[in-house]
Amino acid sequence: MDFNNLIEFFKNSTIPQNILDRGQLVFNNFLKPLKILFEQKNLPKSSWSEEQIEFFLQMLSKMDTDKDNLASRVGEREARIASNLHKKTSAGFCHGVGRSGFLTAPQPKAPGGSIMYDITNYLALNFLKKFGVPNIKSAITVPLCTGMALALTVGALRPDWNDDKLLHKRTVIVPQIDHKSLIKGLDLMGIRRKTVKGKIFGDAVRIPIEDIQQSLDKNCFGVISLTSFFPPRENDDIKEISKFAKENDLVHIVINAYGVQSPEWMKLIRTGIDAGRIDAIIQSTDKNALTPIGGAIIASPNEETITRISQAYAGRASATPIVNFLISMLSLGIDGYEKLLADQKRNRRDLEDKLKIIAKKYNERILKVFNPVAVAMSLNNMKSEQLFALGGALYNLRVTGPRVYNPEKNVFGTCTSDYKTPYIVMNAAIGASTEDIHSAVERLEKAYQQVTQK
Repeated sequence: MDFNNLIEFFKNSTIPQNILDRGQLVFNNFLKPLKILFEQKNLPKSSWSEEQIEFFLQMLSKMDTDKDNLASRVGEREARIASNLHKKTSAGFCHGVGRSGFLTAPQPKAPGGSIMYDITNYLALNFLKKFGVPNIKSAITVPLCTGMALALTVGALRPDWNDDKLLHKRTVIVPQIDHKSLIKGLDLMGIRRKTVKGKIFGDAVRIPIEDIQQSLDKNCFGVISLTSFFPPRENDDIKEISKFAKENDLVHIVINAYGVQSPEWMKLIRTGIDAGRIDAIIQSTDKNALTPIGGAIIASPNEETITRISQAYAGRASATPIVNFLISMLSLGIDGYEKLLADQKRNRRDLEDKLKIIAKKYNERILKVFNPVAVAMSLNNMKSEQLFALGGALYNLRVTGPRVYNPEKNVFGTCTSDYKTPYIVMNAAIGASTEDIHSAVERLEKAYQQVTQK
């Protein structure tokens, strides 16, 4: 059936031609974005309606063999499900994506799922190119969090330890990253971490490129770098680390966890690719594309690198995080995402302005740390027990996400060993509303008063 000529089936009916023509016109308008997506495989400029997205997903998922009521299904894995709710939560892609041992390989039982995944990866590539790194060549979405995506990536790009000559090459240089999921991702793959300690420069914590260079030894095969993180940790010098990686033939993986929402952080990656060597860039889908948690995009300026990572995935993969990213891209389009970026930039500025007012009122200050998403305010006038109480007070006031740091308790999170200034961090991340920012700051002041006036 040619949907573009649907009315041909009714040309001999009693329905007047002008009415049929009008119906075809409306239907063609509904289908137009789908047709453009199939032809161009690019991020749409304008958002799709939920009806268009649902029609698109149902159409593709109906191609998978578990929807074939005439099939004799005798395999151990046939997308059998206990409830129709499973179909809703997976958008009907119960077979998942990929084949055992090759994430992007076409799945014989899932023609529709294979098409869906192919299109989603095109959109992931287009998304990253459009919003900051036009010099990448390939990208895949994976049903993994950022830490597990790092494990998959480093596992794919590590030396062949079955070769006795390469067995000693087990070390990766890591500019100090106080984030347990990334540390666990490396440990899971049996990687030895050579951590380069962070140093304090004013309020900011940085890892000097000279210290990274001096940490190199004969056992190193790679280096990690970081864009987005919580203050006081600033981004790494991606350009210089890229040069260092190229000069010393090191695998270089950039953790860009929530960096897509920042043109400044994306520029660092773009410059690094041009200046030296970057093998892979990892970013979260929930933090950058407003999806439920559980997905990541791995991108590279080298198509062969993405193929290697795809082939390192163990088993088939859930389609749900993939579909979630696809839904976000179609729901937002270029125009929608550009609006989110503009809102984020305005909210970040607004957050800092409002925190400055509170800081001045209570003889505190805004920490001078470069971060396009988060703002940190000192808490020098609070006692240790008050710092602990502040987090609880904010929780009780229904403020989620702030980070209160007490130097007398645990320095983990600052990426250095001796950060003395207590502080609170608040984020104006993508998707946060102006109301979120205003109410959070108002409640912060209320919480501050509660714990200091007891």
